[in-house]
Amino acid sequence: MLRSMTGFASATGSFDQYVWSWDIRSVNGKGLDLRFRMPDWIEGLETALRKEIAATASRGNVTCSLRISRDESSGGLKLNAAQAGSVLDALAELETLALDRGISLQPSRASDVLAMRGVLDLAGPEEPGTSGLTEALLAQFATLLAAFDAMRRSEGVALGAVLEGQLGEIEALVDEAAGLLDARRDDMAGTLRRNLAKVMDGAGGADADRVAQELALIAVKSDVAEEIDRLRAHVAAARSLLGDGGAVGRKLDFLMQEFNREANTLCSKAQHGELTRIGLALKVLIDRMREQVQNVE
Repeated sequence: MLRSMTGFASATGSFDQYVWSWDIRSVNGKGLDLRFRMPDWIEGLETALRKEIAATASRGNVTCSLRISRDESSGGLKLNAAQAGSVLDALAELETLALDRGISLQPSRASDVLAMRGVLDLAGPEEPGTSGLTEALLAQFATLLAAFDAMRRSEGVALGAVLEGQLGEIEALVDEAAGLLDARRDDMAGTLRRNLAKVMDGAGGADADRVAQELALIAVKSDVAEEIDRLRAHVAAARSLLGDGGAVGRKLDFLMQEFNREANTLCSKAQHGELTRIGLALKVLIDRMREQVQNVE
């Protein structure tokens, strides 16, 4: 199955006090270019992700982004033991001093002590480790990568259908060109005979056999049967690559250069109005097809 180099997937998740969102996207490229935008304090994550992506995609500019934060809402109140001890020591000293003067103080309640400044602190969440976090991220990334690959495959199916259609159009034009060869050959033979007669009339002593040989050589050089045969072979090769699937983008791109070379030669050798029209139509169609091939992995 063909894959497109265009793909996208996103996901969100959470673990312990962490929440995150990430996405992975790709566009066409000559090779595999991986770029990561993620926190560097999660040890080993980028290395693991790089390995997994490389096992799935062979070409394309791929960007993987991860945004992660901690949920700070899980904090609570925490007793400041040192401050509470200081408060209790001060209360004990105060009660002793009051008794020495014959003064009886009302007993202190725990709530009174806790209400004093500094006895209770607002505690943040405990600092969690990252080993479990890394495992949770990698587990979800497998699902994310599968969705990303599924989109590239889906795009590849659509690309394959477009390319098959374009190959059919190219094949039809090549068949049309082949159907013109007999008429073109007769037209060129008549033109050559008329030109030979003109040359011989004004040549005065020219070697007729030599002139005929030169004109025959011109006719051979202007023959386009080989170009048509090669175009047909290229159509067959392209269909074979599309059928094989996999990472065939580079081979298809090279084949499009060969298509274009034959179409250029066909136009330059045409010397026939209809054949020239077909050659130009082939060039336009081949150029459109090559644009689509640029997206094949």
